[in-house]
Amino acid sequence: MQSSLEKLRKFFRLEHENGYANTAVIGGLANILNFWEGEARLDQLPEDLVQATAATLTGYADQAPEGRAEALKSLWKQIQSQVPEAAAKKPAPVRAARPQAQKGGQAPAVEMPPEARQDAGVALSQSKGPRPPAPRPAQPRPGRAESRPGGVTSKRPIALNASLTVLSGVGPRHAAMLTRIGLHTLGDMLYNFPRRYDDYSALKPIRDLFYGQQVTVIGTVTFTEARQTRGGRMHIFEAVINDGTGGLRLTFFNQPWLVNRIKEGEAVSVSGKVEQYLGRMVMNSPDWEPVETENLHTNRIVPVYPLTQNVTQKWLRKLMHQVVTYWAPKLTDHLPEAVRTAAALPDLGTALLQIHWPASQEKLKAARERLAFDEIFFLQMGVLRQRRDWQSAAGRLFEVTDDWLADRLSALPFALTQAQQRALDDIRRDLKSGQPMNRLLQGDVGSGKTIVAALAAAMVNAGGAQAAIMAPTSILAEQHYRTFLNVLSSEGGLLQPGQIRLLVGDTPEKEKEEIRTGLAGGEVKIVIGTHALIEDPVGFSDLQFIVVDEQHRFGVEQRAALRSKGTNPHLLVMTATPIPRSLALTLYGDLDLSVMDELPPGRQVIPTHILRPNERERAYSLVRSQVKSGYQAFVIYPLVEETANGELLAATQEHDRLQKEVFSDLKLGLLHGRMKPDEKDAVMLAFRDRQYDVLVSTTVVEVGVDVPNATVMLVEGANRFGLAQLHQLRGRVGRGEAQSYCLLIPDHEDAAENDRLQAMAESNDGFVLAERDLQQRGPGEFLGTRQAGFAASLKMASLSDVPLIEKARDQAQALFARDADLKDPEHSLLAEALTRFWSAGRGDVS
Repeated sequence: MQSSLEKLRKFFRLEHENGYANTAVIGGLANILNFWEGEARLDQLPEDLVQATAATLTGYADQAPEGRAEALKSLWKQIQSQVPEAAAKKPAPVRAARPQAQKGGQAPAVEMPPEARQDAGVALSQSKGPRPPAPRPAQPRPGRAESRPGGVTSKRPIALNASLTVLSGVGPRHAAMLTRIGLHTLGDMLYNFPRRYDDYSALKPIRDLFYGQQVTVIGTVTFTEARQTRGGRMHIFEAVINDGTGGLRLTFFNQPWLVNRIKEGEAVSVSGKVEQYLGRMVMNSPDWEPVETENLHTNRIVPVYPLTQNVTQKWLRKLMHQVVTYWAPKLTDHLPEAVRTAAALPDLGTALLQIHWPASQEKLKAARERLAFDEIFFLQMGVLRQRRDWQSAAGRLFEVTDDWLADRLSALPFALTQAQQRALDDIRRDLKSGQPMNRLLQGDVGSGKTIVAALAAAMVNAGGAQAAIMAPTSILAEQHYRTFLNVLSSEGGLLQPGQIRLLVGDTPEKEKEEIRTGLAGGEVKIVIGTHALIEDPVGFSDLQFIVVDEQHRFGVEQRAALRSKGTNPHLLVMTATPIPRSLALTLYGDLDLSVMDELPPGRQVIPTHILRPNERERAYSLVRSQVKSGYQAFVIYPLVEETANGELLAATQEHDRLQKEVFSDLKLGLLHGRMKPDEKDAVMLAFRDRQYDVLVSTTVVEVGVDVPNATVMLVEGANRFGLAQLHQLRGRVGRGEAQSYCLLIPDHEDAAENDRLQAMAESNDGFVLAERDLQQRGPGEFLGTRQAGFAASLKMASLSDVPLIEKARDQAQALFARDADLKDPEHSLLAEALTRFWSAGRGDVS
């Protein structure tokens, strides 16, 4: 009979002798599953038996003894019916050498087989008495591995899936605490990277110390003293160490046990920050160890891990050391050797060891690069797969002649910029490629993306199909609607006004029904709207072209819902937020990219000025003078309402103050994100129609609002915004012919020197500012919800590290070209790792 069944039979027999008290294995019978499932699969037991055993033992503890007995008997009958050797076996006799029954008549519990403990790398005993020392981890048995569907055996050790309770010193209570920092299994611990490092590797003599240093010192304890202060509420333990060059006082607070741990005459190694007290050098609560012990906490580069309540750094560090030093060297690298060599990367085991316990700063840097490379590489492989899946579908061909396009362009009241022409050429190639377009059109504020989208829709309409344009707000949808009408249905245009319709939440129901009927019958050729487009009643006769504007405002599901209303429709997504090249390469790799980095003639450069808070009256004077000249102004605040500490100015309170005290003779509107969509639209329309002189708002106006008469953008608390946001806000003015201005006021005097604000004053180039924003504030400014989720999942990679991103992208593309589905046996581990990376609720990136 297979060894896995033999062990199972012995455990069941012992459980029977113990009266089904769940004591045959310390910690409960379910604990054997940590090693038994892998061994059973190696023994090639039927998978349904393995699953049945796991299910029975997992729920075993929750049953009464009678139910447990029935469950084990039923399971063994099932095993005997499927495994003939088991049917011939009689119950295993209990070893005569085993001690007699304990109190209560139960036989003593047994520990798991040694190889199970070895696979977890720790002792499993959880007895109430003193814990036996953890056995020295032995090499796992050959072939012990994680099973994969289809009977294929992975080289990834199955014990990495074991619960943390298999670790010596970790019971259920400790394991529950560790789950709060995301640690559930041994495998989680390997990738629980330090949040920072303290470099204690350079030992110094005490005489060379100076205040503020972070150092490691070795010396002999020459004095100790313990005392209580504050009426006995605080315990202080002090010691003095001397290394022959000088003395150093150590002070520990509320650690009375140190009286019995740090003794005079002993040599210790201490690490911490040198501070000053009454003119003497001291260390307060330093890390310390006797010099004879292995220096896990001192005399080296020491990892500092994220913590949670009741988990200390020293305890977690020892636990991490136990797991990492045992398991990291035993891992088989998932990255093919050819990729590692080409990218000049260390192997996975070395990288994991060095990321946790770096031998030097150079090895730490190499380990970081390897693990960051993995993350970007996995992301690129998934994105390339998405791109291939998209391109594998057939797309309708739409081709127009050069003469047709020339006629359309000549009918425009202006000439396209070179950037618009390039984008249009890209789209034209996509439409006649036979594959669905999947293109990102990114262009700075006012670069003319809507004109390009309208001409693209016209190409599809010329082929007899329909187009849909989805915008995040009603007012932005209305702006697009007006542009489409002007470009496509003016005198001599391609379409009649009734063939281009606007569908938003406020559209009257009678008109909505008319539009839906026209779309279903094909009479309506282009519909422009908001989320209303993806509602169920909206159907199309032949939807072949979709435009999603400000695509980061929509989720993957919303874009997919609109796509599903056509058959492999061509997709163009647009954004006015300049996306740094590294982000475009990483997160938008499944999209073809068109960049419009040129403003149409007549668009002015907007001078930007930084004012100190005490210069605010200068800004108010400019607003008054512009309004007096017939123009309008925006005043932006970072918050809707004032915070409890009152530190930040807020839109609602400031609107009232400005109306009463500053601009009492002007008409002020208020706009913020807590208003209902129809309320926001009403305010914006009123402002556009000049019913307000000044609009007090939060950043809700940053995207898509076109008010040509507005000439002043005043941003309060400007240091609270990223460059991308500030650039978007600045783009709300200067949309007419009059000279416009952008004024930035930080919320305190020192912030006037803020580097980001200076960058705004120096540059009007959105792409330059985007790169600086990425360096200073990270990727969050540029990402929608889905992309931000990806950025957060990158533990090591920085989305601003362009060289590493390009290296990982090149290697991913090369491997994808050779083995896109990772079918080659040498890529099996990589396929597993890739599946794990993409399994956490991820779908399309872009």
